[in-house]
Amino acid sequence: MIIAGSLFIVCLMLLLGVSVFVAFGAVLIFIAMVGDQSITGYLPTGSTGIRTLVLLAIPLFMIAGAIMEKGKIAAPLVALAEMFVGHIKGGLSAAGVIACGVFGSISGSANATLTCIGGIMMPHLKRANYPGGQSAALIVAASPLGLLIPPSSSHILYGWVAQQHVLKCFLSTVIPALILITLLIVVNQFLLRKYDDINLTDRPKPFLPTFGVQARLAGPALMMPLIILGGIYGGIMTPTEAAGIAVVYSIPIAIYFYRGLTWKTLAQTIQNSGVTVGVVMVMIFMVLIVSDNLISQGAPQLAKNLVYSVSDNPIVILLMINIVMILIGMLMDDISGLLLATPILLPIAQSTGMDPIHFAAVIGVNLGMANITPPTAPLLYLGAQVCDEPVSRMLWPTLIFIVFAWLPTLMLTTFVPELALFLPDLLLGK
Repeated sequence: MIIAGSLFIVCLMLLLGVSVFVAFGAVLIFIAMVGDQSITGYLPTGSTGIRTLVLLAIPLFMIAGAIMEKGKIAAPLVALAEMFVGHIKGGLSAAGVIACGVFGSISGSANATLTCIGGIMMPHLKRANYPGGQSAALIVAASPLGLLIPPSSSHILYGWVAQQHVLKCFLSTVIPALILITLLIVVNQFLLRKYDDINLTDRPKPFLPTFGVQARLAGPALMMPLIILGGIYGGIMTPTEAAGIAVVYSIPIAIYFYRGLTWKTLAQTIQNSGVTVGVVMVMIFMVLIVSDNLISQGAPQLAKNLVYSVSDNPIVILLMINIVMILIGMLMDDISGLLLATPILLPIAQSTGMDPIHFAAVIGVNLGMANITPPTAPLLYLGAQVCDEPVSRMLWPTLIFIVFAWLPTLMLTTFVPELALFLPDLLLGK
């Protein structure tokens, strides 16, 4: 009863548009009413779970992402990419996809990636006469690369919940992300074939001096992922320490080098980030309590029995897991979806022989795709505001990017384990 009632309440409230932490708060009230403890009896579960050093990396990366977004750190990256490909039809939109990947590797956030790159790229794309709806849909489809390319807040959480090596979780989605970038660019090129009035920019002459200037401007921004990821994988710092370094590094280059922030606007940016961090941490607190209660009620075993009552074929089981994760991702954000899905679905995936690190890649691609999949699609609606394009013009190209780029990436990631396991095993050992 508790399991069914909890799932019904959270799904109903999310479908009604209630915020995630309020929806899980309602579930907590329901559990307290029908269970054997008061609400205060459940609070130690959340407070104990949330007091961990690993989770400190999440607010730090969020603050670093906000500073980079407001500090105009992504603009020189876009300009550098445009210099190489602006003279090619479709090159400017391809530069937007690559910029999403690079900025995602710095911020680890899909929302920050979409807001920053969308705000910078869309004026360039519109001036070059690229189709607005399709271009906005492409930026939206590429923004979840912030969840796939390390360092990713989602994979920090997954490693913590699943008790897996965080660095291996980071690496598990690198190859799927590269596949996705390639497919998005190829599909977009195919869609652009009917547009003959796109304005191409001339390649700068002389090229090398111009490249030198742009590279100097983009250098501090490009150094950031190198410092963070080099420090993590070189064994110099933990992900939490790297997140702290990212904040410290981003402040002076945003204020003194790119001059996108002042000390006054920095304080406002950190304050706004603090509000977002507070919402996220309260949400994690609530979801932890509900998730722990569902586990104690036997939800993982119940879900496993339900799946195996349909089929014991590993391919069918993995397809069902993917469908469930897509539905979860459509109803809630990636952090809540991951916290809820991991303890329930991971045992089922492992029963088919799937490695937990492989599952990290599968759940990452799933939740990324779900955030752009209608009807809920939070990133699609955010993209409409950022890119100043109506959702109606973005919907059809978004569906095309989902079917021909995201879904193939998901299927390859699910059924070709080597894509997720090659880099973790190569760099960190089996």
